[in-house]
Amino acid sequence: MKHFLPLDDLVAALEKLPGIGKRSAERMALALVQNRDGLARRLAEALLAADEQVGTCSTCGSITVTKEDPCALCTDGRRATGLLCVVESPGDIMKIENSHSFQGRYHVLGGHLSPALGKGVADLRVNELLSRIQPEEIQEVILALGTDVESEATASYVAEVLNSRGVAVSRLAFGIPSGSAIEYADATTLQRAIEGRQKI
Repeated sequence: MKHFLPLDDLVAALEKLPGIGKRSAERMALALVQNRDGLARRLAEALLAADEQVGTCSTCGSITVTKEDPCALCTDGRRATGLLCVVESPGDIMKIENSHSFQGRYHVLGGHLSPALGKGVADLRVNELLSRIQPEEIQEVILALGTDVESEATASYVAEVLNSRGVAVSRLAFGIPSGSAIEYADATTLQRAIEGRQKI
C-alpha cells in the first residue's frame, strides 16, 4: 500500500497497539476508510478526547479523567481504609473491580522488574507506595501481581520492603481456574493450589 501514504500511516499507527499485527492493522485501516457512516471520524474524535481528557491518578497511578485527580476510587469514602491492593497496571484494577470482590484501595506499580528490558526498582512506583503507608494508615497490602518469574521477583522485593516497615503483606491465592480440571494444570499451578488450600 505504498501508494497511499495516509493509509500507510494509519496502518503503522494501528500496528503499535498491543496484539495487533500488520495484517490485522491493514484490515482495520481498510474497514475504517471504506466505512461511509463516519466511523473513522467518530474514532478520531474519541481518540482525541481520550488523549486530552484521560490522565493518571497522582495517588494510585490508575487511569482517571484529568479533572478528577485523585480518582474516584481513591476518594470514595465507602472503600475500606487501611487495605491496599498493589497491581502492575491500571487494567488489573478494572479486572478486580469487575469481580466485585475487593473494597479497599489500589496502587499501580507500573510494571514489574525486568532486567532484560532494563526495568529496575527506580522504574516502578515503589517509593510512591511507601509514601502512602503512614498517611493512609495502611495495615495490609495485597500483592495482585502476575505469576511469571519477573512478577514473582517484584512481589518478593515489594513484600520485603513492606515487611521491614511493619506492614502485613498477603498475596492472591493461585490455583486451578474455575471450570478447568487437574489434568490441564501444570506442576507450578498444582503446587500453589495445594499450598493455598482452604478448609471447607
